[in-house]
Amino acid sequence: LNALPRRPPRQHIRFLPTPAPGGGGAVELVPTMVPVLADHPLVRGPRFRRLKIGVGHRLDVKASGVFVLGVGHGNKLLTDLYHCHLTKVYTVGGLFGKATEDFSDTGKLIEKTTFDHITREKLERILAVIQGTNHKALLMYSNIDMKTQEAYELAVKGLIRPMEKSPPIITQIRCLQFALPEFQLEIHCLHETQQYLRKIVHEIGLELKSSAVCTQVRRTRDGVFTLDDALPRTQWDLQSIQDAIRNGRLRVETELEKTLG
Repeated sequence: LNALPRRPPRQHIRFLPTPAPGGGGAVELVPTMVPVLADHPLVRGPRFRRLKIGVGHRLDVKASGVFVLGVGHGNKLLTDLYHCHLTKVYTVGGLFGKATEDFSDTGKLIEKTTFDHITREKLERILAVIQGTNHKALLMYSNIDMKTQEAYELAVKGLIRPMEKSPPIITQIRCLQFALPEFQLEIHCLHETQQYLRKIVHEIGLELKSSAVCTQVRRTRDGVFTLDDALPRTQWDLQSIQDAIRNGRLRVETELEKTLG
């Protein structure tokens, strides 16, 4: 921002001594427009010294993916988006055959198990049970009578979600890849933490009479923002950030209007 062209300094009138037309060393005061020295860069210093930046849903040090930031007025929009309780989507990698203290593949090893008996069908059966259990929790925390017209209209708009704080809820989970001992899941969830997702991988391993650790947690969607909206480190410049704000503004306003009215 400070590298952008500056606005021209203000001008004010000063009466400056000027040699009189007749000569002879006489001077006269002539009104002249001169720049205000208080606007000079060497006097004023950088125009922007502080920029307020807010953080949306956090990512821990072992996770990656979409990370939403709010700049200036965007901080208020971050708060409004938080109250929308929007779904986030993750790609989660897993590895069968071992267990660690923190459920990640880099944690301290506490157990090794066999995994040859695991099939994709058995894994998908466990995922269906997890999704069904969480679907019941979603309906319970949404506080909506499913027999009403309101519930039908909310379901059509995809707005059935807890509008208050709730435990982590998985709205959808499916297997993307399966090649023993590795597998990859896509998880749609609310109110989660990345550590909670790692624990889910660990519990899946237990349900399959084995063990599993999480190898990757990558957020691919945070509400209205996807990986296509994310700026890699090479695009952390003013023009790219301005374009990202401009492109996301309409979607944010539309979601806030639809959810919060």
